[in-house]
Amino acid sequence: MNAASEIRPGANRYVTGQHVLENLPAYLADFGNCTIVTGEQSFKIFTEFYGQTPALPLYRYDGTASDENAQALADEIRQTDTIIGIGGGRLLDTAKNTAERLKANFIAIPTLISNCAPYTPIGAIYHPDHTFKRVAYFKNAPSLTLVDWDLLLHTPKDYLIAGIGDTLAKWYEIEALTRNLSEAQKTGFIRIGIATAKEILTILLADADQALQDLARQTVSPAFGKIADSVVGIAGTVGGFAAEYGRMAGAHAVHNGLSHIPATHEILHGAKVAYGILVQLAYTQDFAEIKQLQPFYAKIGLPTHLAQLHVTVADDQDALFEAAQEAASDHESFRLIDPDITTQGVLDAIQAVEKI
Repeated sequence: MNAASEIRPGANRYVTGQHVLENLPAYLADFGNCTIVTGEQSFKIFTEFYGQTPALPLYRYDGTASDENAQALADEIRQTDTIIGIGGGRLLDTAKNTAERLKANFIAIPTLISNCAPYTPIGAIYHPDHTFKRVAYFKNAPSLTLVDWDLLLHTPKDYLIAGIGDTLAKWYEIEALTRNLSEAQKTGFIRIGIATAKEILTILLADADQALQDLARQTVSPAFGKIADSVVGIAGTVGGFAAEYGRMAGAHAVHNGLSHIPATHEILHGAKVAYGILVQLAYTQDFAEIKQLQPFYAKIGLPTHLAQLHVTVADDQDALFEAAQEAASDHESFRLIDPDITTQGVLDAIQAVEKI
């Protein structure tokens, strides 16, 4: 059994729009005994927006998105029908992990527009020291995902930018993974994944700037809604339909490698993935595409050089070598683009990006 090859589009129910959380009690009525897993800041934002604290057992995660923390939470909770995760990507991946260990339902309430964690049955799991550990394929997708655009107006600007960067990778990674497939090899589901990723790219390029303006003005527009749903929901369908051809490739492998450099730990996931897109494009010699992306990166604030990730080529050569070695390793997704990728090949691509 290969979970990575299965068609798993996403949440059983996905509710999106304004005023969604006004109906929270009705949504929870079918889920038995519920327990909240959240973070300090996430829950503060949620309760201030919601206007009250739900009368439910409450547990807080430690910020690591680690197996160890998920198990500790499961041991503490012991039994519940449903885990409600309230927060951003790491919190929701932790809550999914906890729910699976308890054989409980999972409900996602994202407080950030930052990634597709609220939608997918997949999680990014880290070691307690914040280095990347594995991609988890959970047995169940979220039973319910509640996306309230008004709540998501509380997304910090940097998180929205990172969410856009992470979602941008959907097109560039699936394009690289499928460009050498024959037409016969492109199944119907793979074609849906490709078409969806392309439409996501169109939405991001057209509406990202307006969504950032909406965030600054604290107003919801159609552009804001499209960006929210592209990042939180639609992005998850790319890998959900195309499976291993629509999930991770070079951009995420570079992110995972960079996670081994402590200076990057405070840089958001999507920002490192966005830089990884450029490295992947340099590796595949798609320099014209990098040139086309640079104005978009500059306009919305995505990183184009290592210095923006708190890394310098001159001072961090050993750390960069370790990051490139991890990105090119046998267990990483860069190998899905080129089975013969080497550490030096990744380093050369990084050097090429730095010179642009």
